[in-house]
Amino acid sequence: MKKLRVGVIGIGFIGTAHVEALRRLGYIDVAAVADAGGGAKKAEALYVAHGYDDYREMIQKENLDAVHICTPNHTHFEMAMYAMEHGLSVMLEKPFTMTVEEAEKLCSYAKEHHIVTGVNHSLRMNPQVQQMKAMVRNGEVGDIYAVTGSYLQDWLFLESDWSWRLDPKMSGKTRAFSDIGTHWIDMVEDITGQRAVELLAEFEIMHKTRKKPLKEVATFSGMALRPEDYEDVPIETEDWCSILFRFENGAIGSVNVSQVTAGRKNQQIISISGSKCALHWDSEDSQELWIGRRETFNQKAPKDPSILSEEACGVIGYPGGHVEGFPDTFKAQFDKFYHAVRNKDTSKKDFAGFEDGLREMILNEKVYESAQKRAWVKI
Repeated sequence: MKKLRVGVIGIGFIGTAHVEALRRLGYIDVAAVADAGGGAKKAEALYVAHGYDDYREMIQKENLDAVHICTPNHTHFEMAMYAMEHGLSVMLEKPFTMTVEEAEKLCSYAKEHHIVTGVNHSLRMNPQVQQMKAMVRNGEVGDIYAVTGSYLQDWLFLESDWSWRLDPKMSGKTRAFSDIGTHWIDMVEDITGQRAVELLAEFEIMHKTRKKPLKEVATFSGMALRPEDYEDVPIETEDWCSILFRFENGAIGSVNVSQVTAGRKNQQIISISGSKCALHWDSEDSQELWIGRRETFNQKAPKDPSILSEEACGVIGYPGGHVEGFPDTFKAQFDKFYHAVRNKDTSKKDFAGFEDGLREMILNEKVYESAQKRAWVKI
């Protein structure tokens, strides 16, 4: 079987994760990478045959089947449109775009030209998350009363922590929500099959001013600089947000999203209260799903393909007792995406596509609107 040729644009932390996951599939040739910070050097470090500074040159020369766009989201619209205009399938990092208008244009173009698209909401592919989805779908949970949870990190805990995501010109009007809160609500809507129809959001900026390094610092590096290596920069986007939701079936929801919670490196919690049972999943204990019951013993379902649902087994790569995590969700999602690419199948799939990216941008806009008004808004 002929390998698919793929190019990756943007080789930082997340772009490197894409390259590694693609190689694990076996039938993908990561033919080239493009990075404005030195594509040839990045390609050499990853043992990729070709590297480009300009993504357009890569697309023109490499005879690709698809591209992965792993750059800051202010570049996403232009890059994705250029790739689609050249007939390529696109896997796009989130946040999807900068505006709803950009998202609508990308969705319309992809639909009109029958292009297979994906958005990297890979956390849907955690096996226990897929198990939750299966249990909701087959009626084991019953009517959903409420969904609660959180997404907590500490990588922006210090005043001296810095990332391009702190610049609204590059990341948009929201930050904590658009960066990680969108993962939570995307997963909840996918698990429950229910969309949020109203929300109330509250933002807080813990560090009103941050110390921006005067030289480049990699995301999550925790690199220590001298006082004279910084400049003070006012911050406009939220470190923390708390959001209440009302879902279309009447269920209520709530989530706390933080990038300043000490000790929490990347913890996501989803708790579902249903009329038959409750479900609780914590990404820091990701291999087990807690199932709560009133009339009998509670249960813990381990990540084991011999006992879980077909949906969960579809994203499991190893036997029970063998831990799978963040990189494996990428592999599982990309496998589903490239099966669709091979078959030119643009029908709705369980991985996120451009329409889900548009949904993300609509939610971003409404969360921001609510936080500014300090009032409930309809979605």
